[in-house]
Amino acid sequence: MKLDNNNHSVFSLYYHLVLVVKYRRPVIDDTISDYAKDMFVRLGKNYNISLVEWNHDMDHVHILFKAHPNSELSKFINAYKSASSRLIKKHFPQVKRKLWKEYFWSRSFCLLTTGGAPIEGIKKYIENQGMK
Repeated sequence: MKLDNNNHSVFSLYYHLVLVVKYRRPVIDDTISDYAKDMFVRLGKNYNISLVEWNHDMDHVHILFKAHPNSELSKFINAYKSASSRLIKKHFPQVKRKLWKEYFWSRSFCLLTTGGAPIEGIKKYIENQGMK
């Protein structure tokens, strides 16, 4: 297992995040997913968070990312959800027909540690999301 490190610690912190669209509306297409993914990567740099795998279905996204011990995960997730919600609705006006209020994402989210599970297995699971 490859470990990350910084000045004071050695670590391997992988997380599986699931974000669901408000009311589970089927509004995520490839273009919106790519836009949201790019925002995740850019904002993640400010929190020492890096994307490992991303995939979407029409009403939710699966994200595998790694973080540092000092990453403030809940602050990052809330900042990401807020910024991406605002900008997705601004740049993709078709979303407003299905989500008429200010929110894009549901208030809740699912964040799982990978618990030592093989990262390749989790990546494969995320890669296969949305395939019927």
